[in-house]
Amino acid sequence: MTGLKTIVSHSASIVTRKTGNEYVLVPITNNIADMNSVYTLNETGAFIWDQIDGNRTLQEIISTLTAEYEIDSSNAEKDVFAFVDNMSKYLIIH
Repeated sequence: MTGLKTIVSHSASIVTRKTGNEYVLVPITNNIADMNSVYTLNETGAFIWDQIDGNRTLQEIISTLTAEYEIDSSNAEKDVFAFVDNMSKYLIIH
């Protein structure tokens, strides 16, 4: 169950490359890049990705997103939880 006090971290099987304000995430299996499963994060997704460090709670990430993009906390919370749920489905974060 994901809650505000949840702490998530990046999967060790993901290689990340930043291109401008976006990230490209490439899953690695048996030391080989799975180019059929490449993920691209937009600017907001890249910002959230940067905040996920294995130390910050989702509440802290939501607060940082709210301040950075000057959005209300309700929308920031929806965005962060949707991002985490989506990335968890594909084992990109845990």
